Amino acid sequence: MDLSSQLLQLLFSGLTLGSIYSLIALALVTTFNITGVLNLAQGEFVALGALLAASLYTAGLPLAAAFLVSVALIAALGALVERAAIYPARESSALTLIIITVGLSISLRGLALLLWGTDPVSLPAFSSGGPLLVGGASVNLQTLWILGMAAVTMAVLNIFFELTYTGKAVRACVINRTAALLVGINPGAMSLMAFAGSGAIGAAAGIFITPVTLATYDMGFMLGVKGFVAAAIGGMHNIRGAVLGGFILGILEVYSAGLVSSGLKDAVALVVLLAMLMLRPEGLLAASGRKV
Repeated sequence: MDLSSQLLQLLFSGLTLGSIYSLIALALVTTFNITGVLNLAQGEFVALGALLAASLYTAGLPLAAAFLVSVALIAALGALVERAAIYPARESSALTLIIITVGLSISLRGLALLLWGTDPVSLPAFSSGGPLLVGGASVNLQTLWILGMAAVTMAVLNIFFELTYTGKAVRACVINRTAALLVGINPGAMSLMAFAGSGAIGAAAGIFITPVTLATYDMGFMLGVKGFVAAAIGGMHNIRGAVLGGFILGILEVYSAGLVSSGLKDAVALVVLLAMLMLRPEGLLAASGRKV
């Protein structure tokens, strides 16, 4: 493979990785915009969704049915987490709520270890056939599914926040909880909806990426970290920024690992996060003045 083909192959790999990070960042940004809570247990929703779907598929359910059931169950788990852990502490400080989500992440990872063990599980690709050849590089068909899901998720969330009454209501809860109550908006219901929605997005993301990456009980930790970095790059209030941040991080990781050293792959996320916090803590797209 010549240099140009190698660079193109790395680009496609970076887009695949970036779309995975974008999906997790979208779920994080959604929850943060609705509740003001940074949910560091988001990666565990991804892992549990993937593991559950693989178990249901192995048990005999069609792939589409396993997908729908897993997404519904993890959405219910997200709602349960919100009612059991987040809602009772809703008047606490932001730091306290972050610590709660860290505890939830550890607990859910331990639950996944008890139920599924340490062996990786897999799901079949959504489309049959070999990879597409583009300019001397190959593109896995599952990559197109992941990219498509990221695009659809961003579009739906953008429409929800910008064009619907409910979307404006949930943003009002973050801006001023008391004022939202005075005009008849229920912040508790909005928070419940946010965690259920983030659970569904996380589960769907986990199922879409499993044919490419496999699924393990501990996959959620690093995915959650990378999703947070992607959200921080674009701006925690910006839906489009979450997608942009995911692609930037994915491409940087792949090129640094492919052209310099594979040992740099995970270090890149931390370096990028530190650089963003020092140079532009509000995110790349915050200058637009619009919050989603």
